[in-house]
Amino acid sequence: MPDLASIHHISLTVTDVDRSVAWYKEVLGLAKLMREDHPDGDGYAIVLGKPDFSMCVGLHAHSANGSEPCNETRTGLDHVSFAVSERADLDAWAGHFKKLDVAQSPINDQEGYAVLVFRDPDNIQLELISKG
Repeated sequence: MPDLASIHHISLTVTDVDRSVAWYKEVLGLAKLMREDHPDGDGYAIVLGKPDFSMCVGLHAHSANGSEPCNETRTGLDHVSFAVSERADLDAWAGHFKKLDVAQSPINDQEGYAVLVFRDPDNIQLELISKG
């Protein structure tokens, strides 16, 4: 079987693309890379990420979206986790989130990793994780 190299991007359906683009840019420091219309004409996506396209987050608008918040207990997305280089980065992110009034969990140190949980404007659970 061929090998998977990595996850290239995630795509999230959001209730307000403009609000989410602003939030992901301010909170996570992602750059706007492109706009892409859906092939069926039923919406569009704004793609944010690193300028070299090595990691991307697509924020999608669909006309059939009922504007309900995300709930990880339903079938579909549970959460998205972004890796950080080291445990100290989690402390820096926690301080950044506090300055921006982003609700967050305490950093959870486990055997071999640590994680910081927070949520986007649509209640999508996001995590930052470090080894060690």
